[in-house]
Amino acid sequence: MAQYQFSTARRQAWLMILGQSLITALVALGCWLLAGPRLALSGLAGGGIGTVATLAQVAMAFRFRAGAEPKAIVRGFYRGEALKVLVTVALFVTALRSGRFLGGGMLIGYVATFIVYWLALARKALPVAKSPAGPVGP
Repeated sequence: MAQYQFSTARRQAWLMILGQSLITALVALGCWLLAGPRLALSGLAGGGIGTVATLAQVAMAFRFRAGAEPKAIVRGFYRGEALKVLVTVALFVTALRSGRFLGGGMLIGYVATFIVYWLALARKALPVAKSPAGPVGP
């Protein structure tokens, strides 16, 4: 079994944030085209909440170097997940209390950020075909 590289995981996490940002922009554009600027702003807010929460998680989880104490690294991942939940709840409460956003639009934007997770998982789950020249596939 090949050892998974910490640097690879860190890079993939940052790419996930980039992907969530792109999905958020696409959702906001779609909302704008379908229903106008208020739904677009709401979708942007919801996607932004998902993206910022993931950013907080990644920053907490990957704050150690690859050679750090394994327990500290694992603790960082657990703390990152807890921070993500707290950031998500705090931002949703703040946004909904402001009265500027539509709850449905925010939910659409937030849920859309999970598409990036699903695509990343699907990519990892697909079998990689082997050829004499090396692996072929995603």
